[in-house]
Amino acid sequence: MTIHTSRFGVINIVGDDVINFPEGLLGFNELHRFVLLDDPADEIFAWLQSCDEPGIAFPLLEPELFSTTYKVQLTKHDLEILGLKNGEGIRAFSIITIPSDPTLMTANLKAPIVINVANRVARQCVLQDNSLMIREPIFTRLQQRVVQNPNISIKSQAVDWGVAIKLNRPRPPEVGT
Repeated sequence: MTIHTSRFGVINIVGDDVINFPEGLLGFNELHRFVLLDDPADEIFAWLQSCDEPGIAFPLLEPELFSTTYKVQLTKHDLEILGLKNGEGIRAFSIITIPSDPTLMTANLKAPIVINVANRVARQCVLQDNSLMIREPIFTRLQQRVVQNPNISIKSQAVDWGVAIKLNRPRPPEVGT
């Protein structure tokens, strides 16, 4: 299967690469098929790309990269939609908002993307924990990770995503070569 994207161009995928969102995403209820893309040229984010709308892609990060206490507590309804009996076998990601000033970057901790890795069904779950923010500032915490591990990309410090498609996109040539 071929999908067209505005960020990555044309990408060839197989049916097993598709992550199904039965209810769509908040604000994008009509979009149900996505792929999680791991671009080697991007050292920070994975991208949740719509299979049907080339211009719809969301940068994602694992919340554990910037929050040591983050826990995903799924409701019975969340588990049912995901096809799970308990919360095991999931990967959770926060949608990142990157404004023109990246120091104001935020993560949505209140409504993570939760993926059942085994059946590739996902849901944007609205967590019941009222202490979680929709716009959690994360730039300083990510910057601290870079300072602590300057030779390791942020993305490589994450747990193996297990659901991402690694893009084989060549890096653009460096200036002067």
